Amino acid sequence: MRIALVHDYIKEYGGAERVLEALHEIWPKSPIFTTVYLPEFLGPHKERFKDWDIRTSFLQYLPFKEKLISPFRIIAPFVFKNFDLSKFDVVIVSATGAYSPNGIKIKNQKSKIKNAVQICYSHTPPRYLYGYATAREWKKNLIFRVIGEIGNHFLRLVDFKSSQNVDYFIANSKNVGERIKKFYRREAEVIYPPVAIDGRRWKMEGSNLKIEDRRLIHPLSSTIKRPSSIFYHQPSNKDYFLAGGRLARPKHIDLIVEACRELKVPLKVFGRAFARANIKYQISKIKNTYQKSNIIEYVGEVSDEERLELMRNAKAYIFAAEDEDFGITPVEAMSVGTPVIAYKSGGVVESVVDPSTSSGRFATGLFFDELTVEGLKRTIQQFNNLTINPSDCIKQAGKFSKERFKKEIKEFVESKLRLI
Repeated sequence: MRIALVHDYIKEYGGAERVLEALHEIWPKSPIFTTVYLPEFLGPHKERFKDWDIRTSFLQYLPFKEKLISPFRIIAPFVFKNFDLSKFDVVIVSATGAYSPNGIKIKNQKSKIKNAVQICYSHTPPRYLYGYATAREWKKNLIFRVIGEIGNHFLRLVDFKSSQNVDYFIANSKNVGERIKKFYRREAEVIYPPVAIDGRRWKMEGSNLKIEDRRLIHPLSSTIKRPSSIFYHQPSNKDYFLAGGRLARPKHIDLIVEACRELKVPLKVFGRAFARANIKYQISKIKNTYQKSNIIEYVGEVSDEERLELMRNAKAYIFAAEDEDFGITPVEAMSVGTPVIAYKSGGVVESVVDPSTSSGRFATGLFFDELTVEGLKRTIQQFNNLTINPSDCIKQAGKFSKERFKKEIKEFVESKLRLI
């Protein structure tokens, strides 16, 4: 069975790229078709892709392509349509929501399978087409807004038509599944994305978490280790809050910074800015003003190991994303026993358990309903009077492991091939 993977573009490393990486682990010989590949922008993650068979479009040869990612969306349907995928039995599209990559058409005369299958793993329909918060505030300028709305009208028509090429949709959350049904009039299977979590089973013993299973799975690989120590010590000096990830406008990092600054509680921010203006201004402000007060610290882009260590030592992970598709970083935080303070929006309500919705089971964090500095401040103050069991966080995160994702995806693909 010959399988091809399709991805919008490879310039940054986030949740969508983790999905692509997991798909590649299942089918390591599968080539990846994408518009552009820019490893120089991947920071500490560029090594992940170095041995892959990545096949780019003609856009790869254009000058200043790294600055044209957003404008490329206008011609993206044409670009994907011109990829030659005729030799493959299955095409799996990893759709980040940046472009409309489902415009590909498969005509496979050589395959032993009568009709090649196109499967789309959707992180969301393109956010800019359907009114969801995006990284750039292009609607502020009246001229851009008029041109953009006219252009988006035609792009929505193209996007809908492209969606009809898909044989089967997979959504990364119930939230995205509802968007697919609303905008594409298609049903979608929900398979939660893979999260870099610890595959161990735990129980509390005093102030420590004790491992019940001596087979330890490293959170970033499937390598089994057998250590002499079976204790995971929860740091007693958790004195800072943490925020970060993909630093774009809809993540509202500026709101988190301001809330912590006003409350005078320590905050560390990690990640890389993926938009200009507001986010880069905020980072500059942190470096030049806030960081001097020892309240707000920007630590930059970090590796997986460094990120999980920051999370493990944090008092709580704060997540203020608007219309979030799923939200991987809150699950990563819970996987190391750290609770989450999150804006109640999008897919995060499917992973974080708030005391008000837990029905007496357990809690892994707190939601705030008002996306304002004051709303977040009230929730942080409420959190300071709340006790959350780290083992409950770890147990909840275990529902979103990479091994679970790979198993469900593989079973899904094989089940659809049996129907042919």
